[in-house]
Amino acid sequence: MKIYLQLLIIFGFSFIGNIISNGLHLPIPGSILGMVLLFLALQFKILEFKHVDEAGSFLINNMTILFLPAGVGIMAKWNLISHFWVQILIIILGALIINVFVLGKLVEWIKIKFEGDYVIPELSSQQIALDVINQHSKNKTTESEGV
Repeated sequence: MKIYLQLLIIFGFSFIGNIISNGLHLPIPGSILGMVLLFLALQFKILEFKHVDEAGSFLINNMTILFLPAGVGIMAKWNLISHFWVQILIIILGALIINVFVLGKLVEWIKIKFEGDYVIPELSSQQIALDVINQHSKNKTTESEGV
């Protein structure tokens, strides 16, 4: 019964987001707005995490099943989109590259901001080879001393 109440809370926030989005004619989907409202409620301690934890974990663990209707919808409309598969593929790959780049820069910024100076040393292949040889010789010395 507990998980049903938690799902009701999550879907309630989604419903409220839909009402706000449709009522104010916002370009943001109501479900996204609902999740932002849920996040804010959790962040400002209006709602405790334990009130949505179990249902949220269930939804995340079964997320792949929730994408099936979208995949079926694409296949149902395949005759309409099959002429544009090259453009769709370019858009998907472009979005992937942009996401990877932005995420990399974001992680780099976070590391610099919160962990101090974060510089990746530029090592030459010769320096790397010397480091490997030195480490190997240290290991050999340690092994021979232990015998």
